[in-house]
Amino acid sequence: MPRSLTQRLEQGPLLSDGAIGTELFAHGVPGSRVHLATLEHADAVRAIHLEYLRAGSELIQTNTFLANPLKLAALGAGERVEELNRAGVALAQESRRLTGQDVWIGGSIGPLGREAFSVGALDAAAAHNAFAQQAAVLADAGVDVFVLETFTSLAEARLAVAAVRSVSSLPLVCQLTFTEEGMSAAGDTPEEAAAALAALDVDVLGANCSVGPDLVRRVVERMGAVTGTPLSAQPNAGMPTYIDGALRYVTGPEYFAESARAMAEAGAVLLGGCCGTTPAHIAAVRDALRGVHARRARASRPAAPRREPEPVSPAPAAPPRPAERTGIAERMAQGEFLVTAELSPPRGFDISATLEALRPALGHLHAVNVADSPRAQGRMSALATCSLLQSRLGIETIMHLAIRHRNLLALHSDLLGAHALGVRNVFTVMGDVPLSGDYPQATSLADVTASGLIKLMAGFNRGVDVNGRAIDEPTSFFVGAALNLNAPDLDRELRVLERKVDAGAHFLLTQPVYDPAALERVAERLGGFPLPVLLGVLPLRSLRHARFLHHEVPGIRVPDEAFARLEAAGGDAAAEGIRISQELLRAVRSRIAGAYFMPPFGRYHVIGETLEGLDLS
Repeated sequence: MPRSLTQRLEQGPLLSDGAIGTELFAHGVPGSRVHLATLEHADAVRAIHLEYLRAGSELIQTNTFLANPLKLAALGAGERVEELNRAGVALAQESRRLTGQDVWIGGSIGPLGREAFSVGALDAAAAHNAFAQQAAVLADAGVDVFVLETFTSLAEARLAVAAVRSVSSLPLVCQLTFTEEGMSAAGDTPEEAAAALAALDVDVLGANCSVGPDLVRRVVERMGAVTGTPLSAQPNAGMPTYIDGALRYVTGPEYFAESARAMAEAGAVLLGGCCGTTPAHIAAVRDALRGVHARRARASRPAAPRREPEPVSPAPAAPPRPAERTGIAERMAQGEFLVTAELSPPRGFDISATLEALRPALGHLHAVNVADSPRAQGRMSALATCSLLQSRLGIETIMHLAIRHRNLLALHSDLLGAHALGVRNVFTVMGDVPLSGDYPQATSLADVTASGLIKLMAGFNRGVDVNGRAIDEPTSFFVGAALNLNAPDLDRELRVLERKVDAGAHFLLTQPVYDPAALERVAERLGGFPLPVLLGVLPLRSLRHARFLHHEVPGIRVPDEAFARLEAAGGDAAAEGIRISQELLRAVRSRIAGAYFMPPFGRYHVIGETLEGLDLS
């Protein structure tokens, strides 16, 4: 083996391996266990390494892409960082010994995961420590080179390089992934990435994963125009698609190999594959690279360090300008007492019965809250329901948007669609766990926290997406956030509230409350509520109803006094429940901006009954 990676690259293109993750799937390893495969499916990992070595790979990468402390913690294996990284290196070393080949072992390090830099969930110190911890273990276990791969942000890649360099001087490859537009997800161009990384202590820089070979070839060409640093190219085998229920990558070995040769001719000296590539792809690349002479990329202009713009953290959104305010935003600004009511979308696609049930309450309401898959049931979408309510009844809506049921891409799309349809009031909610609903086999998703979703909308209101890229024009969302006045850990609830307020929320909704003291306790802790509050109101129907809410619905507490009053009322318990809600509203009127009714069992007439005789102006 040459003394240094640089010396080896000067001799000609170096062939790396291909995908590990998708190959593990092909070997029967469940997707949810890939990060543990080095321990639970060691034979499969070893077999994949050996297949790539037989195909001609001179560099094989450890199955440690997900093995950083933060990723593993999110996957429930945070205490196994050292064990998994050492096991990954050991399997690669064993495979090298079995073949007797002189090959490099690359310690794979991936990005930290969701929200690391796009919405600011991680600070620089935590990120640095996570990268440094993984790199230190890999170096001690015996890797020959670090391979930082699939980074979606230049900012995170730079931080990772600095962290790795703080613990080791081993050769280092750093690769970003790019979209069809030729930019990273964070908006970095290939030229910006290459110039910035070339100014750091990086031995090889380039692109991996991305859309497919042709895009990576173009990225490599653009990088080569601004730096003389050796370049790498390890693309996916094209775009994936579902065939017979399984995810397949459609780029075959022959085309992939032709593209690899073109990448080498464009200046790439470290070549391999990412998602969807197989030993057959790598063998084809091996054959295609025969006769290709080493060609070092030459910068057409000096690759001097470029002054990067200061990273901009999403700032809290100012309320929309008066001309852009929604109806309830305008009423709230004027101090009018608001009344809204929650509605569950229909089970089918005919909304007629839902509209008829709501009509008797319309004279009392300023807006309708539309629940998003309540109780994890299969229902019409909240967005479609909001659009139909606004067009057919002429009443404003507040769309509930569940984080648990959508990834970041879906949230982005749904929000822009909502704005286009005139649905501008949005309430962020976690959403009910699928296990409790119609489809218990459905997967929960949560790419962002509640404050992260609020930041997304705050960015839209400033005219940029979560990565800071401009959208067509600013939106005018009026953003609601949840506040649990009966939270078992009130200190934690108030810390979360602070993040939501800082993220840019405009108003708060609470769960049903039956004791004015619960509201006063939180208001006193905060020195007054930081945002207007719409208080949850759910009139009790009976003693049994009260017991159900108190014992089976998280976040709801019914005081002993209310139980006693309902029991004493007997057959008149429903009327007594109305009186309890009326007394509550009178007691807290000075603290709240409105009432958010959750009519029991769809009985919307209780709204008028509760408001009757109350002066809440």
